[in-house]
Amino acid sequence: MPGFGLAGEAPLGSLGRMVAGNSPRELRARSAGRVPTIGLVLSGGGSRGIAHIGVIRALLEHGIDPHWVAGTSAGAIVGALFAHGYTPAEMLGFFRVTNPYRLTNVAFGKPGIWDSEKYVPAFRRYFPHDSFEGLKRRLRIVATDLLAGEPRIFESGPLVLPVLASSSVPMVFSPVAIEGRLYGDGGIIDNFPVQLLEDRCDAIIGVHVSPLHEVKVDELGTSLAVLERALDVGMFNKSRANFARCDAVVLPQDVAQYGMFETKKFPEIEVAGYDEAKRQMPEVLRALRAKGVRPLARRKREAAGQTKPTGA
Repeated sequence: MPGFGLAGEAPLGSLGRMVAGNSPRELRARSAGRVPTIGLVLSGGGSRGIAHIGVIRALLEHGIDPHWVAGTSAGAIVGALFAHGYTPAEMLGFFRVTNPYRLTNVAFGKPGIWDSEKYVPAFRRYFPHDSFEGLKRRLRIVATDLLAGEPRIFESGPLVLPVLASSSVPMVFSPVAIEGRLYGDGGIIDNFPVQLLEDRCDAIIGVHVSPLHEVKVDELGTSLAVLERALDVGMFNKSRANFARCDAVVLPQDVAQYGMFETKKFPEIEVAGYDEAKRQMPEVLRALRAKGVRPLARRKREAAGQTKPTGA
């Protein structure tokens, strides 16, 4: 659905408009003597969340290295991997190795097809410190407190269980118990958590990988297909209201051809994110420059006394 816009606004295309005004972020960005901070918001989207890796790869190639990351569901997993310091290739390797749909992870006596807590050992191999404090970048993720029906933000303490909780899709993965409470997918309440970074970053780049497109009747022939469609519709319509709160939003439309539970097309999904980010990079860079943010490569050239631009 390329070229859509928010109600009463010009079309966004594949990238959100720059936010104008005198918000705390605007005022902070203009403060003298500081290097503006960049935030990266990663939506949920099941297997389509692997497109986040491609977007990150493109951002890093252009010297854009976010200081803060916020994520929901699949975005929480990719966000944690990125915040830890893994390269895009290593992040893609994580998903190849950690197949979420192995029979050994089937849930018994728990609500859900797969037991979320059976993934703890695999996640701890990638996060041996198992703490937010051990990450190289700041990370905030959201999960849904199923008992209270409220979101909970995790940003300190143990890491693995909150990441698993944030990505526990209802009816598919079992809820995760943390401190005596049950948590489920963060996308139930907030699939695009921009507000987690609004008071912490000068410029925010959002990546939304759950595009909404019209489907045919025969595409809704199974219970899983209907569940996936219901999640897509609900999450997209709640998320689009937050697009204008970012300085730039990358929406890889090509990921719509892949299902939330796709397992065989991980490289193609990553490339879809990369290609869209590359296509929209001029707009991303313009949005960042408007906030006084210079890509890392440009700052390094200026520090070395080099003024000739190289495209960054």
